[in-house]
Amino acid sequence: MSDYIMDLRKIVGHRPLLQVGASVIVEDEDNRILLQLRRDNHCWGYPGGSVELDEEVENAAKRELFEETGLIAHDLELFGVFSGKDLHYIYPNGDEVSNIDIVFLCKHYSGTLTPQKDEVDDLQFFSIETIPDNISPPVKKQIQLWIDMHQK
Repeated sequence: MSDYIMDLRKIVGHRPLLQVGASVIVEDEDNRILLQLRRDNHCWGYPGGSVELDEEVENAAKRELFEETGLIAHDLELFGVFSGKDLHYIYPNGDEVSNIDIVFLCKHYSGTLTPQKDEVDDLQFFSIETIPDNISPPVKKQIQLWIDMHQK
């Protein structure tokens, strides 16, 4: 969790916060999607996190990708900006957020998959047919859009 969000939480407790996230959908050469098993809710999602104060969104996406997976993005393409009721979420610890998720697509990257120990239990590439059912609620809409895009 970002320092900015942690500082706000000290003031507002679990009350809802508007949270801007930068996320990355990584695709490998076989059109599989990289998903991470989140440690907090035990669901699968893509790498991403909060944008820090004055941080450029694309830099936040690259930073989060590296921190959570060990991968370095060589280029990012805007996939979409997502918001609304589908992205409202209450974390297992009770923190409530209304997310704005700026999602990038990354097909060119390097590095060795290395899960961030305090946030990620597992990292795996999945084909459309093998994507797990337990997708983290605030990213379901985005992953479904990615699936729909590849089934055309």
